[in-house]
Amino acid sequence: MTLATLSEVLRPAQKGGYAIAGLVTLGWEDMRAFVTAAESEDTPVILQAGPGCRAHTPLPVLAAMLRHLAQGARVPVVVHLDHGNSYEECAQAIDLGFTSVMYDGSRLPLRENIDRTAAVAALAHAAGVSCEGEIGFVGYNAGAASTGTDPAEAAVFAAQTAVDAMAVSVGNVHLQTNTQTKIDTDRLSTIAALCPNVPLVIHGGSGVSLDQRRLLAAAGLVSKFNIGTELRQTFGRTLRAAMTAEPEAFDRIAILSQTEGPMATAAQTILRNLRPDRDERL
Repeated sequence: MTLATLSEVLRPAQKGGYAIAGLVTLGWEDMRAFVTAAESEDTPVILQAGPGCRAHTPLPVLAAMLRHLAQGARVPVVVHLDHGNSYEECAQAIDLGFTSVMYDGSRLPLRENIDRTAAVAALAHAAGVSCEGEIGFVGYNAGAASTGTDPAEAAVFAAQTAVDAMAVSVGNVHLQTNTQTKIDTDRLSTIAALCPNVPLVIHGGSGVSLDQRRLLAAAGLVSKFNIGTELRQTFGRTLRAAMTAEPEAFDRIAILSQTEGPMATAAQTILRNLRPDRDERL
């Protein structure tokens, strides 16, 4: 298997009662670890380049790294631009070979969000690429507050943008360092009922417990969970332990390589948990 679009992996997940993980990448070590984990679990994975990653590494470099890994993988790998800030940035990602882009117009008035997202979706579809949009605003832990998704607005957004996946705000928050998030399942269920043909996405998935992720996936309510913070915590703990164990170490490759095994193990747990269709493996 090789490069896949978001639609190609999310449509079967929505129908099959499982979810695909959108894993937030920051560098070569975690990118490689996430593909290793996906191959071990024999499941697709979405490798996401978010704003922080793009601020650190130029988009053309990220595209080459991610596509190289995807093309050599034994499972479907989606190369996804997360939280694209503009039409131009999404267009650049598409030109560079990303197989999926997210345009984030969640802070805009509804009409403007619809129009801008629809334009990106049309561009993506013309290139054979998938597009994710966001309706409502998913806030940040100790930062900007969320604005919950209005189900009626979500239905209009889904119909008028033709997005392949829709991120919603139902109690989820970015950058959560614990799993205390309480998902508003009533609101989520209403959105899903009004938008039956659009896979739903939960950003800030690290704040949602493994049990709730599994239940929401099995119920067909959520087809994609974005996971970043808990994996960065694993990276940080592993790196600190490595430096503490060898305080005189200075070789960058030798040090960073020690993070790959724990990152792959953590990613395996995430991926396996989202596949309740494979109970025999849990």
